[in-house]
Amino acid sequence: MNLRSLFIAASLTALLVSPAQATVVKQSKGDFEDKFRQLEEILPTPNDYRNAAGEPGKEYWQQQVDYKIKVQLDEANRRLSAKQTVTYHNNSPYRLKYLWLQLEQNRFKADSISELTGDFGGIGRRGPATAKPSGSKPAKISFAELRKQQFYADNTLGYDKFNVTDKRGNALKVTLVGSQARIDLNEALDAGDDITFNIEFGFNILEENAVSARAGYEHFPDDAREGGNDIFLLAQWFPRLAAFSDYEAWHNKEFLGRGEFTLEFGNYDVEMTVPADHIVASTGVLQNESKVLTKQQRQRLEQAKTAKRPVFIVSEEEALENEKAGTDKTNTWHFKAENVRDFAWASSRKFIWDAKGYAQGGDEQEHVMAMSYFPKEGGDLWKKYSTESVIHTMDVYSRYTFDYPYPTAISVNGPVGGMEYPMISFNGPRTKWHEDGTRTYTLAEKRFLIGVVIHEVGHNYFPMIVNSDERQWTWMDEGLNSFLDGVAGREWDHTIPWGVEPRDIIGYMKSNVQVPVMTQSDSVLNLGPNAYTKPAAALNILREVIMGRELFDFAFKEYAVRWKNKRPTPSDFFRTMEEASGIDLDWFWYGWFYTTDHVDISVDSVYKLRLDTKNPDIDYDRRRQEHLEKPSSLHVDRNTAAGVKTWLELNEDVSDFHDDNDRWTVTNKERNKYKEMLNKLEPWERKAFERAVKEDKNYYVINFSNLGGLVMPILLDLTYEDGSTDSIHIPAEIWRRAPKNVSKLIVTEKGKNLVSVTVDPHWETADVNPDNNHYPRRIIESRIEAFKKEKSKKMEYRDIMHDSKTELKEPKAKVYKK
Repeated sequence: MNLRSLFIAASLTALLVSPAQATVVKQSKGDFEDKFRQLEEILPTPNDYRNAAGEPGKEYWQQQVDYKIKVQLDEANRRLSAKQTVTYHNNSPYRLKYLWLQLEQNRFKADSISELTGDFGGIGRRGPATAKPSGSKPAKISFAELRKQQFYADNTLGYDKFNVTDKRGNALKVTLVGSQARIDLNEALDAGDDITFNIEFGFNILEENAVSARAGYEHFPDDAREGGNDIFLLAQWFPRLAAFSDYEAWHNKEFLGRGEFTLEFGNYDVEMTVPADHIVASTGVLQNESKVLTKQQRQRLEQAKTAKRPVFIVSEEEALENEKAGTDKTNTWHFKAENVRDFAWASSRKFIWDAKGYAQGGDEQEHVMAMSYFPKEGGDLWKKYSTESVIHTMDVYSRYTFDYPYPTAISVNGPVGGMEYPMISFNGPRTKWHEDGTRTYTLAEKRFLIGVVIHEVGHNYFPMIVNSDERQWTWMDEGLNSFLDGVAGREWDHTIPWGVEPRDIIGYMKSNVQVPVMTQSDSVLNLGPNAYTKPAAALNILREVIMGRELFDFAFKEYAVRWKNKRPTPSDFFRTMEEASGIDLDWFWYGWFYTTDHVDISVDSVYKLRLDTKNPDIDYDRRRQEHLEKPSSLHVDRNTAAGVKTWLELNEDVSDFHDDNDRWTVTNKERNKYKEMLNKLEPWERKAFERAVKEDKNYYVINFSNLGGLVMPILLDLTYEDGSTDSIHIPAEIWRRAPKNVSKLIVTEKGKNLVSVTVDPHWETADVNPDNNHYPRRIIESRIEAFKKEKSKKMEYRDIMHDSKTELKEPKAKVYKK
């Protein structure tokens, strides 16, 4: 008899449940699904542009587009007019007969595909809320939606001036296709050549609060100046060349409002003519400080480079004075930016402006100016935290990717809640004004500001530098950036809920509006959890649970450095993370990014096995003790309690052999058989067997079910009778051959008796159902409410900064009736 048959013969006893109760669901015949099938079957074939390691290939190329723009802001009419010269460098190996332009302002025209296909009250709708009819309830339209429709009706939207000419001034043939335009070239543009052409354009600026457009103006009617003031945030404002890539050719999928902007890198030379009392914040570096800034402002900027805290270039008092007057004069601000993929700017006389230098070190950009522009409405919230958050972002992100490569990093307060562009971001939170003249902000608003600044400044890394295709794969910038903003956020204040933990995604993962993360942006039903939270939580799990920080951080940084100033695809990310870490992650990418499976691992039963010694003097006595430990018959117990005597007790003079020997009595026949068994063992078998008998360890078999479909590591906490615990990490590969049900053998020392098992005790894997993670099962806690009560506001939304000033009053004396 070999060891295998000895273990098969081991006695099986239930630790916490009887065998009859512990039914393990067997995988039915013919429904096997390989959760570890290699992703190479569906990823694009590696080539000379993108190799199998996930890095740019030896023939990698990308286009370059340079812009020279002169633009004028007509404040009174809220209008932009501009002339731009575009130089397109064809670095591809292909001959181009035409070029494609993106005209995002045309999305707001009534006949655009975006407006015509808007689903009233539809899921994932961006902008003012509406509600479809449901049952007996009629459809609803909000005041915000009415405002939007009225703005559309009262204003001409989109480019109302748009002319394209060659460098000699001759008109080029242009075909408008929705919010895009195709420019037919007089002569095809050969590989390695470039072409220069001109565009003259103009449009009416949108009111952002009415339209929700990612850019536009915000009006402040209560300012001291007659007619009030505006803040202008200008983005998606100029006709931009569509990207042309090795994997898709022209990226001419129309902008529908959600899938953001896929663009080429280039150099920008932009002059903005604005009212003379405006302050301009912009992508790039200011070229004419002496013409647009006062001597004092230039001195303050110099002081800010080495200051411990932000220095005001324009103070609140100066901004308040600026708000009052207005002027008919203009100033032209001149900015240049090198190797950026977009250009945005902001302009207003309301801006307070602060700055602080960030000594980054390194060879590329040793010193960065972090700056914030905000109106008085930003108050102390912005004074204290905006610029500091900008610097904190660069400090953390650079450790996980690369040094920040630009000379400025800017946060601007305006009507946009949060939006990113190279070197500049638009961020929304503000303070609240009270009649006593003070301004306060809630804990929620403080957290919002810090969080949104970190997130939007972080977008400089993804996708402004690591230039992924936002319109196709939103998660490649939003998900990766959300992961890193969670890292930076928890380094700022780990008590703030940053929304990127595995526990933050379980509601979405078991919902009926989930689509795969790899879904094209415009088709995603619920963009926030799909493109932000789920990928971020997945990367958290990958780092903390599956790969470990050292391997993950090395591979992630390798990806960022490889694709800095280049255009990666998902396959490049997946391949780099595997190639740089040496871990096969195909099962992870497929489950988390290509399916809507969720994590739900159930611990179904636990069995305790004890090795038979085969020595009848030991094993038979064990059987006797097991029998005695079983509950006795209720019938017998009641007869005994009633004093009922058995026949044997009443007739003790009648007995035989079996009355003195039970069924577990050992005979020499069994003893001889035992000796014969030992003699037949090979020396090594006998040695191993006798050691196992001597050690008398516990053998526990734990049975698991994968109810959610998404295979994951099994994280176990084991608790023993003596109060001690063990933690065990079982890699996901345990599901390789049995993706629905697996069993794990746990061996403990003699006397180390297992009493409970918990799966994912610290909520690290996004398991959607913690109730089946315990064995034995636990009572599910709930709350019983005996009466209805009003829902209280979340604690962080209380304005305790203002409410703490409330005067404490003595209660009125109670009058009792006589």
